[in-house]
Amino acid sequence: MKRASELPEGTPVVAREFLHLGSRAAIDQALSRLTRRNRLLRVERGVYVRPVETRFGVRPPSVSKAVEALAFLKGEKLAPHGAASANALGLTTQIPVRTVYLTSGRSRRLRLGAQELELRHVPSWQLALAHRPAGQVIRALAWLGPEEGPTRLPSLGRALSPSDLQELASMRGQIPSWMARPGECLPPWRRAPNKN
Repeated sequence: MKRASELPEGTPVVAREFLHLGSRAAIDQALSRLTRRNRLLRVERGVYVRPVETRFGVRPPSVSKAVEALAFLKGEKLAPHGAASANALGLTTQIPVRTVYLTSGRSRRLRLGAQELELRHVPSWQLALAHRPAGQVIRALAWLGPEEGPTRLPSLGRALSPSDLQELASMRGQIPSWMARPGECLPPWRRAPNKN
C-alpha cells in the first residue's frame, strides 16, 4: 500500500513488481486481501489500481487515466472509440452507453470498481493520430461506415484547422479506399495546397 499510495491516480499496481518480497502466490494472496478490503481495485489478472479518497468518500480512479496508464505499461496504442469521436465532432447526437477504447493490444474487458469497460483490438490505421482532431475524424468515419460517413461531413471542413486538414490528408495512403476517395469521406479540401 505504501508503494501504491506514492503512484499518481490510475497508475497500475502490478503483481510482478513485488516478486522481490515473496513468491508469486504470496504476492497474489496479499493483493487479493487488499482488494477484499477495498484498498485496491482489481482491473485484470495481476493488475490493480488504488481507489481515490475524496472528502465525499472513495471512488475509482479516472477511467481515462487508468486506461492510458495500463496501455503505457503494456506498450499498447490506445484511442477513444469511433462513436465517442463522432459525438465529440458533432457528427451524431448519440452518446455511447458503454465505455469502449480501441487498442493495438488484445481485446478484453476491464473493471474499475462497478464500471466495466472494453478494450477492442483494431487495425493500426484506426489508432493513427490518436489524440489529434484528424485521428478523431478517421475513427468517427470508421464507426459511421461507408454508407453514413459521407453524409455527415458537410460542415467538418470548416471545423478543422488547416494543420488538422493537412494531417488528415497525410493519412490518405493508410486509410480504407472508401474514406480516401475524393468527394466521398475526405472532401476536396483534403488535397495538399498548391505551392506555386
